[in-house]
Amino acid sequence: MFNDIGALELVTLVVLAVLVFGPDKLPKVIQDVTRTIRKIREFSDSAKQDIRQELGPEFKDFEFEDLNPKTFIRKQLDNDELGLKEIRNGFDLKKEMAEVTDAVHGRDPEPSSSGSSSAGSGGGRIDMSKKPETPAKTDKPGDDRPPFDMDAT
Repeated sequence: MFNDIGALELVTLVVLAVLVFGPDKLPKVIQDVTRTIRKIREFSDSAKQDIRQELGPEFKDFEFEDLNPKTFIRKQLDNDELGLKEIRNGFDLKKEMAEVTDAVHGRDPEPSSSGSSSAGSGGGRIDMSKKPETPAKTDKPGDDRPPFDMDAT
């Protein structure tokens, strides 16, 4: 329930509760709060049970937590039918980013220690580094035309 509360926040809440309610009334307030939380949970559980009974036997395995969009998406993505686990495990983001960085800076990539090669690596690699183009040597002096058609661009 309180998964995102750290130790510092918890100590702050306890000190604040002691200051607001006082050490005399604090145990009674804690009992009242726990009693109220218990009643709310019982009400919620009975409502869930009533809904399951009304839905019928087709929905006996239905979990209300699956209605949370994060839980629903996580459950669907963890499904092995799509093969997403193999894709996720086969993709190394750090390695891919290092290869892109090396290509941008014009460095040769370091050989990988693993024997597997991906489809984008190997002999058919595209050189993405910027290299200055040397103009082609022409026989005619003074022919300084660019290697492309200016009207086409």
